[in-house]
Amino acid sequence: MIPVSEARAHLLALVQKLGTEQVPLAKAAGRVLAADLQARRDQPPFSASAMDGYAVNAAEVELHAMFKVIGEAAAGHAFPGRVGAGQAVRIFTGAPVPEGASFVVIQEDTTRSGSLITITDKPGSNPNIRPRGGDFTDGQTVSAPRLLAPADIALLAAMNIPTVPVTRRPEVALISTGDELVMPGGTPGPDQIIASNTFGLKAMLEGLGARARILPIARDTEASLRTAFDLAAGADLVVTIGGASVGDHDLVGQVAQDLGMERSFYKIAMRPGKPLMAGRMTGAAMVGLPGNPVSAMVCGHVFLTPMIRTMLGLPPEAQQLQTATLAAPLAENGPREHYMRAKVDGGRVSAFDNQDSSLLTILADANALLVRPPKDGARSAGDTVQYLPI
Repeated sequence: MIPVSEARAHLLALVQKLGTEQVPLAKAAGRVLAADLQARRDQPPFSASAMDGYAVNAAEVELHAMFKVIGEAAAGHAFPGRVGAGQAVRIFTGAPVPEGASFVVIQEDTTRSGSLITITDKPGSNPNIRPRGGDFTDGQTVSAPRLLAPADIALLAAMNIPTVPVTRRPEVALISTGDELVMPGGTPGPDQIIASNTFGLKAMLEGLGARARILPIARDTEASLRTAFDLAAGADLVVTIGGASVGDHDLVGQVAQDLGMERSFYKIAMRPGKPLMAGRMTGAAMVGLPGNPVSAMVCGHVFLTPMIRTMLGLPPEAQQLQTATLAAPLAENGPREHYMRAKVDGGRVSAFDNQDSSLLTILADANALLVRPPKDGARSAGDTVQYLPI
């Protein structure tokens, strides 16, 4: 068995950043920006009013000052002339500030009689003008790599960028194995269970930006496994669940090897998830996860997540391990690194009492994996421990 850190290094060596494609801006949310982009204009492209009011010369602004209104400026409709001494232009939010004006007196600070306005309340020192380029300037850079959030899409739109270079989504093929499995909605026999791992992993991987497809369940025969691997052709990453241990019916490793897999490692010193296999076959990375539902999902968080992020051109770690205060004592850990389902609340972390790797209900209630190093001594309440948010 190899340590978790070594296994992660081997897995990351199996993948690399994928190629780039152009997508319309409207479809770029959630994608990873693959190359730097530059703004194609200033924002705002002119000095604009930040309020509804009257545009005047700042040097003339004082309590009880009077101005003659000579025109109007609205968003999309600039006042064509110049503001002279004693003059004002009625202006609305977002409108270009006319030439000669350097202050917008908000309408609440004025009274108007015909074409004359009087400043009746202290106007303050804020000119209520958004300067040209106050948000960004022509040529300003949005740096890659960057996971494009809704605010990024709005920014790129304002920069007048209609198409975006993004990293291609990793294609992942998910293969559940075992005669005991039936797809959700099916009718299980007396000795069968419902396949859950591929559905949880698909949700996880697609949340990271991959495109995952669930293949038909591979039965415990070499022929069925070969068919499943054939159906996985074209994937960047092939993930099998179950059948990677050493039992008489665990055939994944042998079939994968017969199909040309170059094995990177097998078995990791971790709980849950010891029987994990990895390598390359037919141009794709291949990872064989354990069949226990929690083991598969935990390995997805610990190993598949950094692989997908690497393929997208992002740093492998979505976030560093965090620390919290232990809410209750823990017994000494064994020789394997242990990822315990836990709950973090208000800076305190509590590990669930039952850590059986088949219990999805506990995983669904957890928001963290408390990480115990190999042979970690007994811990007392109040100790500082590390955890991985999930």
